[in-house]
Formats: sequence, C-alpha cells, structure tokens
Amino acid sequence: MTTETDERVADFAVAVYRDEIEWRVEVLEPAAAVDLEELVESLQRRAAAAGTALGMVAVSDDFFVLARVADGDLRLLLSDVTAGTEWPIARAVLDELEIPVPDDDDDEHVEPAGDLGIVSDLGLDTMELAALCDDLDLYPDEMLGSIASRLGFGDQFQRALADAMD
Repeated sequence: MTTETDERVADFAVAVYRDEIEWRVEVLEPAAAVDLEELVESLQRRAAAAGTALGMVAVSDDFFVLARVADGDLRLLLSDVTAGTEWPIARAVLDELEIPVPDDDDDEHVEPAGDLGIVSDLGLDTMELAALCDDLDLYPDEMLGSIASRLGFGDQFQRALADAMD
C-alpha cells in the first residue's frame, strides 16, 4: 500500500564539489533526493575525483539534508529530526546516525540531528548553521541557498536550480 508520504517527491538534490578552479554544482537524479543510499553513491563518485563532495537535498517545505563524503567518511545533517516520522530519506539519515525516530506526538520539538560542523571547515560555523535550521521563516530551499552563498557557491547553486527548472 502506498501512502501520500511515499508519493511525495523532494524539491531537489544537488552535488557540490570543487575542481581545480571553481565550485561545481550539479542537479542529481530524482532518486538521490528520496533515497539516502542513492545520494551517497552519487557523492562518492564525485568525491573520488574531487576529494570531497557535498550533497544538498530540499524536501517539500519540510526539511533539508546535508551529506558530505570525504576520504570514505560520511557526515550527515538533517535540519528537522521530526521529519523522520514522515519521510523515508529523513528516517534513513536518523538510522545512519543511530538516532531514534521521534514519536509522532513530538512534532513541536523541531531541532537538527547530526553533524552541525559538517561545513565548518568551508566557512559556515556550527552556530550559524544551527541558527539557519531554527529559522522557521525560511523554507528548506532558502536555507540551502543561504548555505551555498555563505560557502561561496551561491551563484552556481542558483544557476543549477534554474537550469533544472527549464
């Protein structure tokens, strides 16, 4: 039986990596936006050449996922732990992090789960990232756009999303 949640799709998933000259942002296949394993495999392919790759996934108006692959290590951040009650990719992130899925009754307790220092070496510290996750006035795509801008690839991020919409 398919539920409404299973039929929903993510707004987008992108891979970000740096070549010798500049940041590259590529829109990933739709499967990478709903399946953590697909996302990680896409990032691993890019990290093999670039050394590190960052995945950014915005799901509906609900949450985002950051995934970073470097030197065989996987780091994850889920912007809203309560998304694990409803969305398979969020549940997979919580499983990977060994964090229990919150009860359905805990919906008002919105907080990030995972590695808030996931991009601190790139220029966005944990406090700033936590503040973005807590900003209830921003949609996930806006949060990721802000992260991209602060890390220095905002223009490439916006261009990749615009190209994907065409």
